[in-house]
Amino acid sequence: MPGKGAAPTPSNHNMDTSPRYHADDLRRLTREILTRCGMTSRDASISADVLIDTDLRGIDSHGIAHLSSHNAYVPGLRSGKINPRARCHTIKEGPTTALLDGDGGLGLVVAYNAMKLAIEKAEGNGVAMVAVTNSHHYGAAGYYSMMALPHDMIGISMTNASPAVLPTFGLERRLGTNAISFAVPAGEEPPYVLDMATSTVAVGKLELARRRGEPIPLGWAVDKHGAGTTDPNDYWDGGALLPLGSTPELSSFKGYGLGILVDILSGVLSGVGFGAALSREDRTVGHFLGAIRIESFRPVEDFKEMMDDMIRSLRSTPTGLGDERVLVPGLKEHETYQERSRTGIPLHPEVRDSLKGLADELGIQFPSENLGAG
Repeated sequence: MPGKGAAPTPSNHNMDTSPRYHADDLRRLTREILTRCGMTSRDASISADVLIDTDLRGIDSHGIAHLSSHNAYVPGLRSGKINPRARCHTIKEGPTTALLDGDGGLGLVVAYNAMKLAIEKAEGNGVAMVAVTNSHHYGAAGYYSMMALPHDMIGISMTNASPAVLPTFGLERRLGTNAISFAVPAGEEPPYVLDMATSTVAVGKLELARRRGEPIPLGWAVDKHGAGTTDPNDYWDGGALLPLGSTPELSSFKGYGLGILVDILSGVLSGVGFGAALSREDRTVGHFLGAIRIESFRPVEDFKEMMDDMIRSLRSTPTGLGDERVLVPGLKEHETYQERSRTGIPLHPEVRDSLKGLADELGIQFPSENLGAG
């Protein structure tokens, strides 16, 4: 697949010079904005926690940057697309299963309620799975799987989305980025947290590159003619993302297959619909949440001890030339959470200005920069 554009130059975002803000200040700002848009105090607080915790973990593509610009957040609440007072209710339920209707509400709250129910059911039954229909974009999948960790459970979270991804050998979008996440507790080591799109990357990664004026790696996306590109703008000009693996030669059919699986569990099982059927702007999406109680299989401490051994074994692997260390999924985000809790969350000037404009419009005080950062 021929590429176009200059090869991207990697940038060190740990050296981000964007202004930083205390997490608690951004939580307060988010809560106030959402309550002014008609949400209850409880639901606004849940939403703020999801978005700001996501930014603390360094997943800037799914955090507060979406609040003022993404149609599934404030613009959707204002237009009536999102129901600010949604009443999530049960359609069908068993001891270990449930199907919930999100009532067209903000996906952050709907998914939180569904995962909470899965955890409650797993407490008494060992395992539980909850499908969700009639919801919207729920942010970072990992937030919900990680909800299981304090309960000594393995968490599962996935969601479908409107078409953004080509099937292997295809030239038209048919699948969403269809995120999937697993979170597994450990003992002394940070938990294992897999949080990934089944496409090469999430659309948010292209948004970040476009905002920073940076090229993207060849293999992330194609233009409207199906040619590989390093220009993130090509995605919005009729292009598409590729399945995880990028090309058939690099096993893109594996990412394609995983994307279909997420569509089945989140869309077909819930009844909300699959990728190609979610192309209309007014369509809602589905989620699939699960919890597995470790004690139902073996003693928790024994499990955590073995998890620590496995994680340490992986991290102690000799590295290749020029590589500093071997990472385990979730480690980088864990370290970023600790660092940003101390120094603040960086907001790109474009994001800051957008949020400040919204705050000014709503009569909300915008927080001051964390001048002690760095």
